[in-house]
Amino acid sequence: MMKKKITVSSRQMAMLFLSFLTGSAIVNIPAPLTGAAHNAAWVSLWIANGIGMLLLCCVLYLHRKYPELTLIQYSRQAIGRVSTVILAIPFFMMTVMMLSNIVVDIGGFFKSTMMRETPTYVFSFLILFTAALTVRSGIEVMARMFALLLITIFIFSAIVMLLTLPVYRVELLMPLFPHGFKPVLHGAYIAYGFPYAELVLFSMVLPFVRKDQEPLGKFMFSSLLISGISLTFVIMCTIMALGPISGNLKFSLFTLARLIEVAEIIERVESIMGITLIAGSYMKTTIVLFAINLGLSQLLRIQDEKILIFPIAFFAAMLSLTLFKNELEFSRHVGTVWPLFITLTGVLPILLLTIVTMVKSRQKQTSS
Repeated sequence: MMKKKITVSSRQMAMLFLSFLTGSAIVNIPAPLTGAAHNAAWVSLWIANGIGMLLLCCVLYLHRKYPELTLIQYSRQAIGRVSTVILAIPFFMMTVMMLSNIVVDIGGFFKSTMMRETPTYVFSFLILFTAALTVRSGIEVMARMFALLLITIFIFSAIVMLLTLPVYRVELLMPLFPHGFKPVLHGAYIAYGFPYAELVLFSMVLPFVRKDQEPLGKFMFSSLLISGISLTFVIMCTIMALGPISGNLKFSLFTLARLIEVAEIIERVESIMGITLIAGSYMKTTIVLFAINLGLSQLLRIQDEKILIFPIAFFAAMLSLTLFKNELEFSRHVGTVWPLFITLTGVLPILLLTIVTMVKSRQKQTSS
């Protein structure tokens, strides 16, 4: 049983889920998807979103069967302690790498756009230190704060897309499949790895939902749909404004903001999208760090759950500085290695536990 008091409502959990899925993806996802799937990038996104719905079904099913237990705790009940350790080690390797990837991304953004002379380690340590302080404050503080930040992100993104309306060319959305369906599958593979396969991390967070009459599943699936709709709008607006070059610009929505010029009064608003990426990355960093800290504390049976927060953050910061030689290597990792890696270390354990739990449930029903 969990020792920490459950203090988050179903609506707040869904807001955390939406923050996790959309926060940094709203700026990052258009470029790799349009680079891989071209005009059909939004089709790739919805294929990946559909896979995400199936994964969410598994996560919610396990939560219904073990409502007060995390992945580590119900894994012990389902497959035993030794097998849990075997599954948990690669799972936490994946989550630490996810944490480092977020920090590498935000550092690369600053180095290539806004603060080119500042060392990367400054951004790495700053965002992880801030996230660590937030994790120490607890999940209830996170939920309240992230709701406001998420609304701000959506408002800023909507303003940018509306102000660039004069430069849109709808004809750039066609033809839909200029190179066949294979690039669409490639794009779906990328979007599956980031952000939709990453939702398995919420198997560590869902036990903090307060027991009430609100339908958690309904809110979580609504968040997944809102994520898909918002990312679709961003991708389509990016293609209509930038055309074929949108796949070559890593932070394409940031570039889109640079095109805004209204009567020589409203211009240079790309800093708004910079703030959006910072806020989104910060929220995702905090949620991932929260899940890693909780899981390792339970795996190692540490009573004080807060004792590992800063060591984990420091390790992730050092890893982010040494993991990739350059930005190109990081981009290739996210587009090719990461979807496969998270499937083996995160998705397959969830599927295995789902199957084992279903089999045991049927055996109990049969025996009774």
